[in-house]
Amino acid sequence: MALKRITLRDFVIVQELTLDLQTGFTVLTGETGAGKSILVDALQLALGSRADAGYVREGASHADVCAEFDYPCQLQPWFDDAGIEANETLLLRRTIDTQGKSRGWINGTPATATQLRFLGDQLLDIHGQHAWQSLTRPDSVRGLLDAYAGISVQELAALWTKWRADQKILEEARAAQSSLQQERERLQWQIAEVSKLAPAEDEWAHLEAQHKRLSHAQTLLEVAQGALATLEEEASGAQSSLARATSLLQSQELLEPAFSEMADILSSSLAQTNDVIRSLQAYLRHTDLDPDRLADLDLRLSQWMTLARRYKRQPTELHALLQAWKRELQQLDAAADLVGLETAQASSAKAYQTVARAISLRRTRAAPKLSAAITQAMQGLGMTGGVFEVSVTKTAEPALHGLDEIAFLVAGHPGMTPRPIGKVASGGELSRISLAISVTTSQLGTAPTLVFDEVDSGVGGAVAETVGRLMRQLGRDRQVLAVTHLPQVAAYADHHLMVSKRRNAAGTTSTVTPVLGDLRVAEVARMLGGERPTGTSLAHAIEMLSLANTP
Repeated sequence: MALKRITLRDFVIVQELTLDLQTGFTVLTGETGAGKSILVDALQLALGSRADAGYVREGASHADVCAEFDYPCQLQPWFDDAGIEANETLLLRRTIDTQGKSRGWINGTPATATQLRFLGDQLLDIHGQHAWQSLTRPDSVRGLLDAYAGISVQELAALWTKWRADQKILEEARAAQSSLQQERERLQWQIAEVSKLAPAEDEWAHLEAQHKRLSHAQTLLEVAQGALATLEEEASGAQSSLARATSLLQSQELLEPAFSEMADILSSSLAQTNDVIRSLQAYLRHTDLDPDRLADLDLRLSQWMTLARRYKRQPTELHALLQAWKRELQQLDAAADLVGLETAQASSAKAYQTVARAISLRRTRAAPKLSAAITQAMQGLGMTGGVFEVSVTKTAEPALHGLDEIAFLVAGHPGMTPRPIGKVASGGELSRISLAISVTTSQLGTAPTLVFDEVDSGVGGAVAETVGRLMRQLGRDRQVLAVTHLPQVAAYADHHLMVSKRRNAAGTTSTVTPVLGDLRVAEVARMLGGERPTGTSLAHAIEMLSLANTP
């Protein structure tokens, strides 16, 4: 996973440029003012840095910067949450107009500068005289030490979240004890009142149906009696009439076969009529007016209606309302259980403290080892006698990341007291310290691409060769881009890009060209001996490149 391509259009003095990049160690060289650091500025803009109208090339309406990376699959959950579609590559684009207004995109989806900055932190780390970035961010500093010590804080973060949640519940319960008690008493009274009625599920519909039948019992009895009399009347009743008609048809069915089918139908009707007669007789035997039961139903329905009106609910909702109140009361009883809540909070605090103390111990043990490794790397970078110290101190309060504050302290010269890295005065020292840390932790960092902007400031000779060797070593594990003035550093690069400035009628433009073979020798010679290489400087350049590439 690395930076694959940078595309610029109308950016500062670059009219149009597409630059394909390789893995390993790549240097950008060129005369002072040619625009080497412009590429670093462009990368920072694409990755969400502050937009400035000064980036727009004179005479253009806007500047356009694109940075294309290998797709970071480990960030897929973040892309899903942001609604950004996956692609074979990750394309970050940013434009800025002459008013300083900017727009950003991630794989064609509009994006905020905050989103671009987040991706920038994951994909690329820039080291320069005034860009320490991760070396001054507490979370990154802590992350470097934890990675070096093989520490994962995932479990600790989960325990912290649980502890904080338990603390919040306990604090809210303590603050709400008075109101909780009033609410409990209200619910208890309401539950007791409705429980006297004991409304069952679907009981209301059953009560209404019963009440309607009993309140119309006399009418129903009269209807049943009238229907039965009509069916059973001897002379003209349905039963006797059907029987006679059936008999008449059956008596002549030998002469008229069609009568047989008609007789069968009438016979079936007669059987159904007899069933109805028996059902009516049974209904009349078992049905009475039952005024006492009707009075009971009247009372119960009245109780239902009274409670329904009181609590502004439909009668059919009383059963569910009672169950809801009971659940609320259980929750309030649990919230009022301060002893139980205090026990839960103490338990989660103990679990957090146990893991946090174990992590703190591992950090304390790893800090001197990391300090020694980086101090050793500093010795070959023009900081002989310098000291690097990883400071592990206790936080004032426990935090998501544990009980420790981690800081990087540096003493650039013998006898000096190590101070926070952000307060070191020399920009060159900061750059070389960044390099020492990067080399030491190259297998541990998360950003796959490192950019060093003139890390060789203030060094030369043997120190410069050391810088070159270290950068090549770093490039074995991660992609390294370096803007440099030193031929010793450039000689160790796997890939060499030359930045040049051209003047024409349209103005000044900057271009970037890969250099190989004789062109690379000529560029290293220029870096050694001035604008016009001599035979001596060319010979020296050839020797330097040969030595740098000798296994």
